[in-house]
Amino acid sequence: MHALPYWRLSGYYFFYFAFIGAFSPYFGLYLQSLNFSAWDIGLLMSQMQLMRLFGPNLWGWLADRFGRRMLIIRLAAVISLAGFSAFFWLDKLPGMLLAMALLAFFWSAALPLVETLTFDHLRDERGRYSRIRLWGSIGFIVAVMLTGALLDIAPPVGVVWVCWGILLGILALAIVVPEAPLVAHSDTDQSIGEILRQPRVRALMAACFAMSAAHGAFYVFYSIHLAEHGYSKTQVGSLWSLGVLAEIVVFMLMARLSVRFSLRLILLASFAAAVLRFLLMGWGVESVVIMVLVQLMHGLTFGAYHASAIAAVNEWFPGRAQGRGQALYSSLSFGAGGLLGALISGYTWESLGAGWTFTLSAVFAVIGFWLVWGWVGKNAATIETTAGPAIIE
Repeated sequence: MHALPYWRLSGYYFFYFAFIGAFSPYFGLYLQSLNFSAWDIGLLMSQMQLMRLFGPNLWGWLADRFGRRMLIIRLAAVISLAGFSAFFWLDKLPGMLLAMALLAFFWSAALPLVETLTFDHLRDERGRYSRIRLWGSIGFIVAVMLTGALLDIAPPVGVVWVCWGILLGILALAIVVPEAPLVAHSDTDQSIGEILRQPRVRALMAACFAMSAAHGAFYVFYSIHLAEHGYSKTQVGSLWSLGVLAEIVVFMLMARLSVRFSLRLILLASFAAAVLRFLLMGWGVESVVIMVLVQLMHGLTFGAYHASAIAAVNEWFPGRAQGRGQALYSSLSFGAGGLLGALISGYTWESLGAGWTFTLSAVFAVIGFWLVWGWVGKNAATIETTAGPAIIE
């Protein structure tokens, strides 16, 4: 009988998303303390998305070709830690850009492979995925709250130390997580080209691109947006954590929601909520109540959306296409979409201001809604939504 390495997988997710919890909200503030412009900050942070255009597809192809997922995951952990260590000495744009690109290229390799590895360890117990992935959300909350509290009493460079320590934890877990034998699926000979010729698949990928583009300004500038309007680092961390708590609640309800509502309807609700969320984010920052509402809506705009999208990808890319399917989803959405959103927001933040920057985010969400409405049809309603929450990758 196959023994599920529950705590080792859960521990990996905990540290992986703890890194995002420390890095995404606060590293931009550290860059701001080094007197980088909004464009420079957007350019540096966008490397995490840029490398997702190339990294996951390369690593996914290598994993599908040779079946050595854990070797790639461990290599990624080692080089990510080494690349990030350079930030202790760098403070100029060219060097930091190179270090960020190195970190992002290898760090982006891990999660799509860990997702497929986890499903292969679970085998016929896919319903237990949520209990493993839940620890990723817990890791994010712990990191975002503790880092925020630390930065209220310590200089901004403290975030570099926190992130370095978390990357060391990722490496430790990568060493102890075991490989899993590939699980046989039906239709294993279906090519990526055949899958991508399906209108529903193309529409979903395009909609995911739009949703990640909509979140670009949020991930790069939301903490800066709040800090510029008088919110403390602890308050910033509390709002980020509230978004993840909302995501967890939605995640706990997804099994029941996916029985009652179709995947298409859940996606439409998620994109509609994103339109409202980013408008409120841009124009209602003076109100703490509105910012609380904005973060509660993260449960829909990322939790329900991502759970539905990743379940569809897991179903529509069967067998040995699964690794490349997850990589393609990561590359087109978090990679290309996130890159576009980050670069646009870096350009518009100082020229147009926060309100209009987040309004552009809402426009991307409208485009995604239109794509799902028109092409992700009712045949998508049969997908079982087993995926749990994740914070960006």
